Amino acid sequence: MITVHHLNHSRSHRVLWLLEELELLYELKRYPRDPKTMLAPAELKAVHPLGKSPVITDDDLTLAESAAILEYLLERYGNGRLMPQGGTPEYRRFRYWMHYAEGSAMPPLLLRLVFDRVANGPMPFFARPIARAIAKGANSAFIGPQLKTHLDYMEAELEKADWFAGNTFSAADIQMSFPLEAARARAGLDESRPHLMDFLQRIQQRPAYKRAVERGGPALPTA
Repeated sequence: MITVHHLNHSRSHRVLWLLEELELLYELKRYPRDPKTMLAPAELKAVHPLGKSPVITDDDLTLAESAAILEYLLERYGNGRLMPQGGTPEYRRFRYWMHYAEGSAMPPLLLRLVFDRVANGPMPFFARPIARAIAKGANSAFIGPQLKTHLDYMEAELEKADWFAGNTFSAADIQMSFPLEAARARAGLDESRPHLMDFLQRIQQRPAYKRAVERGGPALPTA
Protein backbone atom coordinates (compact mmCIF):
# COMPACT_ATOMS: atom_id res chain seq x y z
CA MET A 1 0.00 0.00 0.00
CA ILE A 2 1.26 3.46 -0.92
CA THR A 3 1.34 5.87 2.01
CA VAL A 4 1.62 9.60 1.39
CA HIS A 5 3.15 11.49 4.30
CA HIS A 6 1.29 14.71 3.68
CA LEU A 7 2.04 18.22 4.91
CA ASN A 8 -0.78 20.69 4.43
CA HIS A 9 -0.21 23.50 1.91
CA SER A 10 2.80 21.88 0.30
CA ARG A 11 4.14 20.16 -2.80
CA SER A 12 2.57 16.99 -1.43
CA HIS A 13 -0.64 18.06 -3.20
CA ARG A 14 0.95 17.07 -6.50
CA VAL A 15 1.44 13.49 -5.30
CA LEU A 16 -2.19 13.21 -4.18
CA TRP A 17 -3.33 14.62 -7.51
CA LEU A 18 -1.32 12.11 -9.54
CA LEU A 19 -2.59 9.23 -7.41
CA GLU A 20 -6.14 10.42 -8.01
CA GLU A 21 -5.51 10.72 -11.75
CA LEU A 22 -4.19 7.14 -11.80
CA GLU A 23 -7.08 6.00 -9.58
CA LEU A 24 -4.71 4.26 -7.18
CA LEU A 25 -5.53 3.35 -3.60
CA TYR A 26 -3.35 5.06 -1.02
CA GLU A 27 -3.22 5.90 2.65
CA LEU A 28 -2.95 9.54 3.66
CA LYS A 29 -0.98 10.35 6.81
CA ARG A 30 -1.28 14.02 7.74
CA TYR A 31 1.34 16.18 9.47
CA PRO A 32 0.29 19.65 10.67
CA ARG A 33 2.62 22.61 10.29
CA ASP A 34 3.94 24.40 13.36
CA PRO A 35 1.52 27.34 13.75
CA LYS A 36 4.35 29.76 14.58
CA THR A 37 7.14 28.75 12.22
CA MET A 38 4.94 27.11 9.53
CA LEU A 39 7.60 24.39 9.30
CA ALA A 40 6.98 20.66 9.15
CA PRO A 41 6.80 18.85 12.51
CA ALA A 42 9.71 16.82 13.85
CA GLU A 43 7.73 13.61 13.35
CA LEU A 44 8.44 13.72 9.62
CA LYS A 45 12.13 13.11 10.34
CA ALA A 46 11.18 9.64 11.51
CA VAL A 47 10.04 8.97 7.94
CA HIS A 48 12.86 10.73 6.04
CA PRO A 49 16.01 12.37 7.48
CA LEU A 50 15.25 15.76 5.89
CA GLY A 51 11.89 15.93 7.64
CA LYS A 52 10.14 17.46 4.65
CA SER A 53 7.12 16.65 2.52
CA PRO A 54 6.27 15.08 0.14
CA VAL A 55 7.45 11.65 1.14
CA ILE A 56 5.87 8.35 0.19
CA THR A 57 6.42 4.84 1.47
CA ASP A 58 5.57 1.87 -0.74
CA ASP A 59 6.38 -1.54 0.72
CA ASP A 60 10.04 -1.19 1.78
CA LEU A 61 10.70 1.94 -0.28
CA THR A 62 10.82 5.45 1.19
CA LEU A 63 11.04 8.17 -1.45
CA ALA A 64 11.19 11.97 -1.27
CA GLU A 65 11.29 14.78 -3.87
CA SER A 66 8.24 15.56 -5.98
CA ALA A 67 9.64 14.73 -9.41
CA ALA A 68 11.22 11.49 -8.19
CA ILE A 69 7.95 10.42 -6.59
CA LEU A 70 5.86 11.24 -9.64
CA GLU A 71 8.27 9.45 -11.97
CA TYR A 72 8.35 6.39 -9.69
CA LEU A 73 4.55 6.19 -9.55
CA LEU A 74 4.29 6.52 -13.33
CA GLU A 75 6.94 3.87 -13.95
CA ARG A 76 5.51 1.37 -11.47
CA TYR A 77 1.77 1.98 -11.72
CA GLY A 78 1.11 4.24 -14.70
CA ASN A 79 0.95 1.64 -17.50
CA GLY A 80 1.90 4.34 -19.97
CA ARG A 81 -0.61 6.88 -18.68
CA LEU A 82 0.16 10.58 -18.16
CA MET A 83 3.54 10.51 -19.88
CA PRO A 84 4.48 10.59 -23.57
CA GLN A 85 6.09 7.66 -25.31
CA GLY A 86 9.85 7.52 -24.79
CA GLY A 87 12.09 8.91 -27.52
CA THR A 88 9.54 11.39 -28.82
CA PRO A 89 9.82 15.20 -28.79
CA GLU A 90 6.91 15.25 -26.34
CA TYR A 91 8.80 12.94 -23.99
CA ARG A 92 11.84 15.21 -24.04
CA ARG A 93 9.59 18.17 -23.19
CA PHE A 94 7.97 16.09 -20.47
CA ARG A 95 11.30 15.36 -18.77
CA TYR A 96 12.39 18.98 -19.13
CA TRP A 97 9.32 20.41 -17.42
CA MET A 98 9.34 17.74 -14.72
CA HIS A 99 12.70 19.13 -13.58
CA TYR A 100 12.32 22.77 -14.59
CA ALA A 101 9.54 23.17 -12.02
CA GLU A 102 11.81 22.81 -9.01
CA GLY A 103 15.20 23.48 -10.58
CA SER A 104 14.39 26.81 -12.24
CA ALA A 105 10.87 28.04 -11.49
CA MET A 106 10.77 27.60 -7.72
CA PRO A 107 14.03 29.31 -6.57
CA PRO A 108 12.93 32.90 -7.34
CA LEU A 109 9.50 32.17 -5.86
CA LEU A 110 11.12 30.95 -2.66
CA LEU A 111 13.34 34.04 -2.57
CA ARG A 112 10.25 36.23 -2.91
CA LEU A 113 8.65 34.42 0.03
CA VAL A 114 11.80 34.73 2.17
CA PHE A 115 12.30 38.43 1.51
CA ASP A 116 8.62 39.19 2.04
CA ARG A 117 8.95 37.58 5.46
CA VAL A 118 12.11 39.57 6.12
CA ALA A 119 10.23 42.78 5.35
CA ASN A 120 7.08 41.96 7.30
CA GLY A 121 8.23 39.69 10.10
CA PRO A 122 8.45 40.66 13.77
CA MET A 123 11.57 42.64 14.69
CA PRO A 124 12.65 45.63 16.79
CA PHE A 125 11.15 48.85 15.42
CA PHE A 126 14.55 50.36 14.66
CA ALA A 127 15.49 47.39 12.45
CA ARG A 128 12.29 47.43 10.40
CA PRO A 129 13.30 50.19 7.93
CA ILE A 130 16.62 48.46 7.28
CA ALA A 131 14.99 45.07 6.71
CA ARG A 132 12.40 46.54 4.40
CA ALA A 133 15.03 48.42 2.42
CA ILE A 134 17.07 45.23 1.97
CA ALA A 135 13.99 43.27 0.89
CA LYS A 136 12.91 46.00 -1.52
CA GLY A 137 16.37 46.14 -3.07
CA ALA A 138 16.55 42.37 -3.52
CA ASN A 139 13.09 42.25 -5.06
CA SER A 140 13.66 45.10 -7.49
CA ALA A 141 17.23 44.24 -8.51
CA PHE A 142 17.05 40.45 -8.81
CA ILE A 143 13.93 38.59 -7.72
CA GLY A 144 11.37 40.63 -9.65
CA PRO A 145 13.28 40.50 -12.97
CA GLN A 146 13.86 36.76 -12.54
CA LEU A 147 10.18 36.13 -11.91
CA LYS A 148 9.23 38.16 -14.96
CA THR A 149 11.67 36.23 -17.13
CA HIS A 150 10.30 32.87 -16.02
CA LEU A 151 6.64 33.86 -16.25
CA ASP A 152 7.18 35.32 -19.74
CA TYR A 153 8.98 32.13 -20.77
CA MET A 154 6.21 29.82 -19.49
CA GLU A 155 3.52 32.00 -21.05
CA ALA A 156 5.28 31.79 -24.42
CA GLU A 157 5.62 28.01 -24.14
CA LEU A 158 1.90 27.56 -23.53
CA GLU A 159 1.19 29.60 -26.65
CA LYS A 160 2.71 26.69 -28.61
CA ALA A 161 0.68 23.81 -27.14
CA ASP A 162 -2.25 23.11 -24.86
CA TRP A 163 -0.07 21.55 -22.14
CA PHE A 164 3.57 21.72 -21.13
CA ALA A 165 4.62 18.47 -22.82
CA GLY A 166 2.45 18.98 -25.90
CA ASN A 167 -1.24 18.80 -26.66
CA THR A 168 -1.99 16.03 -24.15
CA PHE A 169 -2.24 16.47 -20.39
CA SER A 170 0.60 14.73 -18.52
CA ALA A 171 2.27 14.50 -15.14
CA ALA A 172 4.50 17.39 -16.24
CA ASP A 173 1.44 19.61 -15.85
CA ILE A 174 0.92 18.26 -12.36
CA GLN A 175 4.54 19.02 -11.52
CA MET A 176 4.26 22.53 -12.98
CA SER A 177 1.09 23.31 -11.06
CA PHE A 178 2.77 24.21 -7.77
CA PRO A 179 5.11 26.98 -9.04
CA LEU A 180 2.29 28.49 -11.06
CA GLU A 181 -0.14 28.44 -8.14
CA ALA A 182 2.61 30.00 -6.03
CA ALA A 183 3.19 32.66 -8.69
CA ARG A 184 -0.54 33.43 -8.71
CA ALA A 185 -0.53 33.77 -4.92
CA ARG A 186 2.59 35.86 -4.38
CA ALA A 187 4.42 36.78 -7.58
CA GLY A 188 1.97 38.80 -9.62
CA LEU A 189 0.71 36.19 -12.06
CA ASP A 190 -2.56 37.60 -13.39
CA GLU A 191 -4.70 38.00 -16.51
CA SER A 192 -1.85 39.76 -18.31
CA ARG A 193 -0.57 36.23 -19.01
CA PRO A 194 -3.74 34.59 -20.32
CA HIS A 195 -2.25 31.21 -21.23
CA LEU A 196 -0.92 30.63 -17.72
CA MET A 197 -4.18 31.75 -16.16
CA ASP A 198 -6.11 29.45 -18.50
CA PHE A 199 -3.79 26.60 -17.52
CA LEU A 200 -4.58 27.15 -13.84
CA GLN A 201 -8.29 27.27 -14.50
CA ARG A 202 -8.20 24.05 -16.53
CA ILE A 203 -6.21 22.04 -14.01
CA GLN A 204 -8.37 23.17 -11.12
CA GLN A 205 -11.44 21.90 -12.95
CA ARG A 206 -10.10 18.37 -13.34
CA PRO A 207 -12.03 15.88 -11.18
CA ALA A 208 -8.82 14.28 -9.87
CA TYR A 209 -7.46 17.70 -8.83
CA LYS A 210 -10.67 18.37 -6.92
CA ARG A 211 -10.49 14.98 -5.20
CA ALA A 212 -6.90 15.68 -4.14
CA VAL A 213 -8.03 18.98 -2.60
CA GLU A 214 -10.89 17.21 -0.82
CA ARG A 215 -8.51 14.68 0.72
CA GLY A 216 -5.49 16.81 1.49
CA GLY A 217 -6.54 20.45 1.22
CA PRO A 218 -5.38 23.04 -1.34
CA ALA A 219 -1.77 23.26 -2.44
CA LEU A 220 -1.50 26.79 -1.01
CA PRO A 221 -3.49 28.68 1.62
CA THR A 222 -6.54 30.41 0.24
CA ALA A 223 -7.26 34.03 1.04
